[in-house]
Amino acid sequence: MSSENGPGDGGAEGAPPEQLALIRESVRGAKVPRAKPRTWRGAALAKERPVARVLVDKGVLHLDRYFDYAVPQELDEDAQPGVRVRVRFGAGRGRVRDGRREGGGLVDGFLIERRAESDYSGPLAALAQVVSPEPVLGEELLGLARAVADRYAGSLADVLQLAVPPRSARAEQRPSPAPLPPPAEPAAGSWERYEHGGAFLHALASGGAPRAVWNAVPGPLWSEELARAVAATLASRRGALVVVPDGRAAARVDAALTALLGEGRHVLLTADAGPEKRYAQWLAVRRGSVRAVVGTRAAMFAPVRDLGLVALWDDGDDSHSEQHAPQPHARDVLLLRAAQDKCAFLLGGWSCTVEAAQLVESGWARPLVAGREQVRLAAPLVRTVGDADLARDEAARAARLPTLAWQVARDGLRHGPVLVQVPRRGYVPRMACAQCRAPARCRHCAGPLEAQGADTQALRCGWCGRGEDAWHCPECGGFRLRAQVVGARRTAEELGRAFPAVPVRTSGREHVLDTVPGTPALVVSTPGAEPVAEGGYAAALLLDGWAMLGRPDLRAGEDALRRWIAAAALVRPQGERGTVVVVAEPTLRPVQALVRWDPVGHAVRELAERAELGFPPVSRMAAVSGTAEAVAEFLGAAELPPDAEVLGPVPVPPTLPGRPRRPGSPPPGEHWERALVRVPPGTGAALAAALKTAQAARMARGTGEPVRVRIDPPDIG
Repeated sequence: MSSENGPGDGGAEGAPPEQLALIRESVRGAKVPRAKPRTWRGAALAKERPVARVLVDKGVLHLDRYFDYAVPQELDEDAQPGVRVRVRFGAGRGRVRDGRREGGGLVDGFLIERRAESDYSGPLAALAQVVSPEPVLGEELLGLARAVADRYAGSLADVLQLAVPPRSARAEQRPSPAPLPPPAEPAAGSWERYEHGGAFLHALASGGAPRAVWNAVPGPLWSEELARAVAATLASRRGALVVVPDGRAAARVDAALTALLGEGRHVLLTADAGPEKRYAQWLAVRRGSVRAVVGTRAAMFAPVRDLGLVALWDDGDDSHSEQHAPQPHARDVLLLRAAQDKCAFLLGGWSCTVEAAQLVESGWARPLVAGREQVRLAAPLVRTVGDADLARDEAARAARLPTLAWQVARDGLRHGPVLVQVPRRGYVPRMACAQCRAPARCRHCAGPLEAQGADTQALRCGWCGRGEDAWHCPECGGFRLRAQVVGARRTAEELGRAFPAVPVRTSGREHVLDTVPGTPALVVSTPGAEPVAEGGYAAALLLDGWAMLGRPDLRAGEDALRRWIAAAALVRPQGERGTVVVVAEPTLRPVQALVRWDPVGHAVRELAERAELGFPPVSRMAAVSGTAEAVAEFLGAAELPPDAEVLGPVPVPPTLPGRPRRPGSPPPGEHWERALVRVPPGTGAALAAALKTAQAARMARGTGEPVRVRIDPPDIG
């Protein structure tokens, strides 16, 4: 034994008694099991309410329920209802150690409540982590999300993904500003133009809950009127929520509120703000620092405290329909909020949808309209160009514009900008028979034939790319063609040649203009992308109206009228020489409603016709899409209400290779069918529950082709 290993040089046998005692104590401590984060093996549970009921973020219908987890003592303080948590999910009954279930993958979730005991008799897994002690899911928001999930046959987890924005740690660490005192009751201002407009504002300011469908007078004052409604609600020490279709409209309401109330009383919730800023603004609303919210579709779930008013502008816009499951519509979500919070409701727009007319006809809401004299003072002059006019017009056959439209554009350019609305973006026109207007189709694949450049006789299929040089109409035998819809870029080129000294601007999907100067210019825009002109447009040309009216959709007439009125409302009043020319058959109902500026009357007549036919919104309807076998199997297994009626199925238009896939469309290369299930009023909840149960059972089995279910689809053909 060397001296280095001898007993006198630090071996355990020769160690002092104090050192031996320390060694024995460390060995004893090592035998005590240590609790490990995310498993908490051997950790003591919370002394009070040791069970946490958690909603896991698994957006599948057969898991749309709460799961119980044990609360470790170390997480007792932070694990409060409403916080984000992470849990182990998917462990089997066989993975139990020391009475605690282990294993499974880590998933996110929300802690719903703390309980003293669990309804589950087996061992519980422990909460893995409290992501943040910030409570983001209150009882009101949870109740609203559950109501939306039941309304649309979806899962609660999917709705909460829409309702609660992603977390930003830096935003949570910053304190929200102190709330400002309520403002004074605003003056009625331009609300005096409406019958009972002043009384509506006063009811909001006094703490009432009026419900109104507001048909706005044409012109730029709608954003200021919305701001006054919000200010009146804040004056009653309550909160307000305004949802608009896009960021441009949100910016206008934001500017109007800032001008009326100053900074700090409202927040703007749009995707343009960025994740961190948007989450910080959302937290300010959740914490009660701000009582007013203006935003786009996602803001419909904003957790406004003491909600006194929910308002929606232009409910017919497609942007209000959420494209993520379960695809709720902002109008229905705000209706649920108005009923849940017993608050005021305001549905406004220049036009009027059939759903809005139904709210008035049923007595649930009151109309908020201006007198005919006020409308005539604010609306432009509307003139029409029909088929008979086009047949007699030599210029219309040779050029893009009929003679009347060309004259109105020329006169309008002397005083300001002229708006030209074109129903399609792009350049290549699709062709139709010049005699009967039947669409020109490819003989090989039935795809749409498109003109190549300026030569309308050089045709090529838009689907398969084959050329066509000997086309004739199978309906009437004609050989002459006309442009079915000419895109915005080509229209801009043609107008630029017709008015060479006038600048031409375009606004569409690729580049949307917000405003244009009040100087003479031609502004070519697709529907919904019309910029606001300083001082208003001198004139507007609404081209290819028959193409908008000819869409094979139940809402074609309503949607065309809404888009026309939205463009015409940007034109100066008739007293200032404002003129609108619509190229459509004058005898059609939507055209007559535009000429008379009577969107409410058009919506009421549409509602009466749909009531006779049993179409939405009088009835409730669901669309079931998938392969033919999957749809048949799904409908056979679903326990539909006794009064349910199945329409179809019919083929769904295929998704073309290289084209973007629309929500609800089949994957490229697949052929789907769609069936519509219709029930009378009062049975909508039973229909949604039956479809949700059938879909959950199908997902739990994990067999068969997928089936898509959508409640109240916006387009039903």
